[in-house]
Amino acid sequence: MNSEDISTSDDNKKNNPARFIAREILNGLETLIQEAQANTRPLEVDPYRSRMFEFFVTADGAGLIKDDREVAAFEDLDEDSNEMDLSADSLCRLLARRWGLDMAAREAQALQTRLPADQLERMRLLWSVMRMWIEWSYAWRRWNEFHSPPSETSV
Repeated sequence: MNSEDISTSDDNKKNNPARFIAREILNGLETLIQEAQANTRPLEVDPYRSRMFEFFVTADGAGLIKDDREVAAFEDLDEDSNEMDLSADSLCRLLARRWGLDMAAREAQALQTRLPADQLERMRLLWSVMRMWIEWSYAWRRWNEFHSPPSETSV
């Protein structure tokens, strides 16, 4: 194997369609969150909730949301999050890193100070994203349990 083979392999990973979809979802969510923040509107109301749910459905359809029952609580906590994992934890970790919230939170904790107001506001927005994403993941996973056709014995 030569350096060209390695380079081609790395390029294929970067150009993977699922990776492209994951980046587009992450970028779209970031834009949506920033829009809600700029308009001082909660993410839990439309149009933001509907648009965020569309991103969730797309991520799920692309197989980018790991089942949270199969992920350890602190898996890869201090390592780079996999951008191909758009589970609630990973998604929020990726956004927090983009915004520098992870470092700001560590610094505030180390210095025993409060987060600056703008960072605290973004942290609250991430909590909203995480809560809704977790709720949708749970409901989506259990959909068939409550929407399966009636069995012949119950007719």
